Amino acid sequence: MGEIKSHKDLLILQKGIKIVTLVYQLVRSFPKEELYALTSQLKRASVSIPSNIAEGFGRNTDKSFGHFLAISRGSLYEVETQLLIAEELGFVTDEKLLAEILGEIEQQSKMINSFSKTLKD
Repeated sequence: MGEIKSHKDLLILQKGIKIVTLVYQLVRSFPKEELYALTSQLKRASVSIPSNIAEGFGRNTDKSFGHFLAISRGSLYEVETQLLIAEELGFVTDEKLLAEILGEIEQQSKMINSFSKTLKD
């Protein structure tokens, strides 16, 4: 894994954390009855993105890291899908913030894919 000394040095981890903070901002305006439904799902799935990157890094093998990056990518797509559902249901009140999150998700997906290709099988 080269010159990276800590999982905190990984740009993909930092970007994952940014997605979490943006998602938390967005869901503040969701209806209260969604607190234990879509709001909770979005929070958990978004937190899973950087958490799996960190866990994979901590496993200290490229194969294991690749596995956890794949899980992280799955959580990323889960968040994207849930955001689209929330928008369809009329829960999104800040379209600009939603667009920012979706842009971050697109970048993160590309970064995870590129990073995964650098790992040895």
